[in-house]
Amino acid sequence: MGSCGIAAGGNKTYDKLVELSKDSSVTVETTGCIGMCFLEPIIDVVDGNRKVTYGNVDEIVAEKIFEQHVKNGEILTDYVIYTSDEPHYYDEAQTKIALENCGIINPESIEEYMEADGYKALQIALELSEVEIIDVLKKANLRGRGGAGFPTWFKWNAAFQNRGSNSYIVCNADEGDPGAFMDRSILEGDPHKLIEGMIIGGYTIGANEGIIYCRAEYPLAIERLNIAIGQAREKGILGKNIFGSGFDFDLRIKMGAGAFVCGEETALIESLEGKRGMPRLKPPYPAESGYFNYPTNINNVETFANIPWILVNGPESYANIGTKDSSGTKVFALSGKIKNGGLVEVPMGITLREIIFDIGGGIKNDLEFKAVQMGGPSGGCIPAELLDTKVTYEDINATGAIMGSGGMVVMDESTCMVDVAKFFLEFTVKESCGKCVYCRVGTKRMHEILKRISDGRAEMADLDELEELSYAVRDGSLCGLGQTAPNPVLTGLKYFKDEYIAHVVDKKCPAKICDNLLTYEIQDNCTGCTLCARKCPVNCISGERKELHIINQEACIKCGQCYDACNFDAITVE
Repeated sequence: MGSCGIAAGGNKTYDKLVELSKDSSVTVETTGCIGMCFLEPIIDVVDGNRKVTYGNVDEIVAEKIFEQHVKNGEILTDYVIYTSDEPHYYDEAQTKIALENCGIINPESIEEYMEADGYKALQIALELSEVEIIDVLKKANLRGRGGAGFPTWFKWNAAFQNRGSNSYIVCNADEGDPGAFMDRSILEGDPHKLIEGMIIGGYTIGANEGIIYCRAEYPLAIERLNIAIGQAREKGILGKNIFGSGFDFDLRIKMGAGAFVCGEETALIESLEGKRGMPRLKPPYPAESGYFNYPTNINNVETFANIPWILVNGPESYANIGTKDSSGTKVFALSGKIKNGGLVEVPMGITLREIIFDIGGGIKNDLEFKAVQMGGPSGGCIPAELLDTKVTYEDINATGAIMGSGGMVVMDESTCMVDVAKFFLEFTVKESCGKCVYCRVGTKRMHEILKRISDGRAEMADLDELEELSYAVRDGSLCGLGQTAPNPVLTGLKYFKDEYIAHVVDKKCPAKICDNLLTYEIQDNCTGCTLCARKCPVNCISGERKELHIINQEACIKCGQCYDACNFDAITVE
């Protein structure tokens, strides 16, 4: 019953199961997203120690499962994803830390969280000194999962060193990358893990108040966070004298309006203070002067979600996962032209090929893989020849992309890289706060050049100007939005320059996406059925019945309706 499950019809499935179980001893509980969004709605039938997981369960299938499996013990093999005896390949390659409880426990039950060792890490932390907790994070080598990969211990230590009469700890839950839904799934599926991580953070840096900055477009996440915060207060886990330690801490939620720039920590602080979300000059850094000029530490949801596991299992256990410089796991959202879209949590050091093909199942319709966009609009496109790149901060950065918060948008051979760059630049143009000229004006000029290229109106000099502008925007912008906005263009020019040249010189789009560069022609095998002419919205197709038809190229608007309508493959597009 995460957003993905509900969007696939999970509410109806849930209601049907509740109705069927009314007069029985069967209990129906909700969970968050298990990660397999491509098989939603998903249900588990749990009987003792045995669990059978079913996928694509609508109301009709739910009734069959209830009647045959729940009542009579007969498993419906056609809908089984896996059983507790036979793990699914989608899960086998994963190592779940941040997502360990998602899809397992009821996110609205603090009791279930505590049965899964919830708030045990907090009790451990309250027995340690602030310096000892910082040392634990240093040994674990936990790096911020929001994008930059900055060492978490260093940020916490900076806030601790600057502590004074008041300090704040803030969770950046303003997840705004297109194709990213990692943090949302944690908030919806395991909100107490975030709360526990933030309480530990507050204790470490000397903060008595925490703020979760979550975009208002996440209503289910906010609802479950509010429930979890209320439950934690009732149990005395939030409030005064937590676990008799003398430490006071409470949380509140601030709903953001959805500005992408507020993912940048100083713009987020401005928004928290009731101002327009625009980045501040640094230094001073938030650890010195943040929320209302008090020392403030900001981490994202996934970073906080790793902390309880580290304290319970030990920093060495975490550091031994992944690589020396990129320890632990990373959650990725797989979307785009991939068979198994959803969430995965994998050890750092795994290759892109393993994630996309072994876990993600490869490309839809078995088309050729072309590129993967990492880091959202601030990221870059990694081509097929670099599929064996290891997923570490250093290796991904070397390609020209960035790890980002964890979005992976997979592209196949039908994707136009000029169109992709244009899409992401259009996004950053709209989302730029406008504070600095390089970002406000530079991204606009870059988008205009990309539009000329896709329209067939560009010259080779435009490619040089586009590249020059990209470096100027990258080097001259104030915050990360502008500094990384050129990445889709720079990686496109680096790995797919021949595609850009085809648009400029040949006036052709190799992927056949850019409408203005397409030519529709009717071939000799036309039967003269007239269907194409009847579908044409501008009446540019002429010809008698049972005779070869002709397209007036000057009047053609490249809508493609004739191509879609033809039943004889008589229309080609070039």
